[in-house]
Amino acid sequence: MAEKFAGPSRDNSNVKGEITEIVDLLKGYAKQETVDPLRNVGRYLGFGLGGGFLLALGFILLLIGLLRLLQTETDAFDGNWSFVPYVIVVLVGAIIAGLYASRISKGRVDG
Repeated sequence: MAEKFAGPSRDNSNVKGEITEIVDLLKGYAKQETVDPLRNVGRYLGFGLGGGFLLALGFILLLIGLLRLLQTETDAFDGNWSFVPYVIVVLVGAIIAGLYASRISKGRVDG
């Protein structure tokens, strides 16, 4: 008599439990590798944008103060030379922007 090999007997609920465990493990791994790092990058980006906005606002106010200082406290820019304080302020602003742009680097985002 030839007996057919039936293989190891498995309980259906045991297989379902293993599949559920694998699916849960994959979901946890996907969350750990995608959602959590994106959340950390979002926080990092939010603080960076907020700080950049406040720095820009501060420098704009300082440049306006410099313009008013050059216009009111100096007599050298009267008459046909009244455009010179604007040129000076634009140049100072461009130098500051250039210095900040040169300091931008690609760095790691550690959360």
